[in-house]
Amino acid sequence: MDFISSGTLLCRTKTCGRPSCPCATDPEARHGPYFEFNRRVDGHLVHRVIPAVLAPRVRQALENYRKIQDLLAEWERETVKELLEPESR
Repeated sequence: MDFISSGTLLCRTKTCGRPSCPCATDPEARHGPYFEFNRRVDGHLVHRVIPAVLAPRVRQALENYRKIQDLLAEWERETVKELLEPESR
């Protein structure tokens, strides 16, 4: 694994607000996609729009983080099991 990060990655399309723009009436004509990376920093939710080229790397960092969390949870379960169960040897 290389990068890790908690948070979420959103892919959004938007309307521009101009009534004459096709995005105002056709959902398929909305602008974007725009990628928004959200995470907590010092207890505050931070939103950042990132370039589309970065989205795959951020997505991988988020997946890596979830894998690490799963591994830690499994490790903790095994540790508790080993420490608290009576020895059967």
